[in-house]
Amino acid sequence: MDRFYSLDHSSIDFHFKQSPRDFVVEEIPLYEFSGDGEHLILFIRKKLLSTSEMIGVLARFLGIKNRDIGYAGLKDKHAMTKQYISVYKKYEEQLEGFEHENIKIISKHYHNNKIRIGHLKGNRFYIKVKKVNPTSAIKIDEALKNIQKYGMPNFFGYQRFGNDGDNHILGEKLAKGEAKERNPRVKKLLINAYQSHLFNLWLSSRLELNRLINNFETLELESVLNMPNNELTKLKSQTHPFKLIQGDVMEHYPHGRLFDYEDSDEDLERFNKREISPTGLLCGKKVKIASGLARGYEKDFDDEISADGARRYAWVFPEGVEGRFNKVEAQYEFNFTLPKGSYATVLIEEIAKRNIKE
Repeated sequence: MDRFYSLDHSSIDFHFKQSPRDFVVEEIPLYEFSGDGEHLILFIRKKLLSTSEMIGVLARFLGIKNRDIGYAGLKDKHAMTKQYISVYKKYEEQLEGFEHENIKIISKHYHNNKIRIGHLKGNRFYIKVKKVNPTSAIKIDEALKNIQKYGMPNFFGYQRFGNDGDNHILGEKLAKGEAKERNPRVKKLLINAYQSHLFNLWLSSRLELNRLINNFETLELESVLNMPNNELTKLKSQTHPFKLIQGDVMEHYPHGRLFDYEDSDEDLERFNKREISPTGLLCGKKVKIASGLARGYEKDFDDEISADGARRYAWVFPEGVEGRFNKVEAQYEFNFTLPKGSYATVLIEEIAKRNIKE
């Protein structure tokens, strides 16, 4: 799928391969654990296993169902990941004998609740790319400064769409009742891939709009975009690389209520201050849709499906962004924190301005 990137630089050449040595992610929990309660919180380090596979290993060891183990988010198989899971405290003694070459229990805590999906503030990443020359390193430095200043588009990463990148095709058929899948977890995963595919297409279209607004005069754009001159003038006056359109559905950042953007200077300022951010549609039932001009861009990527819909931040603001060039090894190392649901590989692609999946 074509993407339109927000940063104004040419593509940067480097080598990236997702592996436990070069891709490390650590969960940031949503809350502090109470230190008391019937649930045992395990801080786990794993590699070469998906979260589901890791949970399966532990469930078989304890003789329980996979669903009896709580977790906040799914972590990539081809990475070194550190994440929190929960089991009942009664299994603590049994876990003393647990050993696995790709799973290590780092620490234990007690809490009064089971960990559930979404009980996650964000993730801290360490990523290494290779075959970086000094010229590319300078370009990467500048790209990181732009991301620190403005943030980045919140695309779903290639991992969302399966090994062949086509999970959304079957997902659409399942969502419309044209195919069947007995496993409810697999069915949900595939339908989510279809919703994510449409979101990515919408976000690409909005970034293309941003590029047109930046590169052409309003008189040239009137007929191309079928938008009044006064609206185009407002868009051109916005300083942020993502242009807000009347009727966009905004959300307080990093979490909060949804509301409509109505050309307010105050809201533009709040967006620049990272207090609010625009959202895109994950199509489905029971979801707020955009209005006005923004709906005109959204409706082409909406669809009537059987699943519930949602809104997703279109733009996110990485924190703690750091970069280091190792000239001797021709490597560049990144550290940054992203909110839950955002993809580190999207940040790397935003810098590279190309698809990094091999």
